[in-house]
Amino acid sequence: MSVGQATGFTFLRPARQAGFTLIELMITVAIIAILASIAYPSYQRYVQQARVTDGQSGLMQAASEMERCYTVSNTYPATGCLGTTSSPDGVYPTIRLSESGASFRLEATGGSRVTSGCETLWVLSNGERGPDACW
Repeated sequence: MSVGQATGFTFLRPARQAGFTLIELMITVAIIAILASIAYPSYQRYVQQARVTDGQSGLMQAASEMERCYTVSNTYPATGCLGTTSSPDGVYPTIRLSESGASFRLEATGGSRVTSGCETLWVLSNGERGPDACW
């Protein structure tokens, strides 16, 4: 006889728990919510800056086209030179030449859902760019 049987007591083992408790699930949901509340605004800022970069890329491409025309004709022509009329991904649908002759000014307008203040970007023939916060 075993010791437990001699005294008349039967040893009961607790049943093994399967699954998660409600508290464990609520803690997990709270942790995920906190991480998401930190990550989502950072992601939004990243996307906005990527859209501004698209406008910058379009302006620099248009400026290089203007410089190629200048090497041929020794002037920045008002028409017929600018092949790029929008940014590569189309975030800035309009790139236009606003000044020509001895110098040029290119403007990219219409940026949607971009960093505040960067809806219109510009670049001059002497290399100046604006607005400063966007470059």
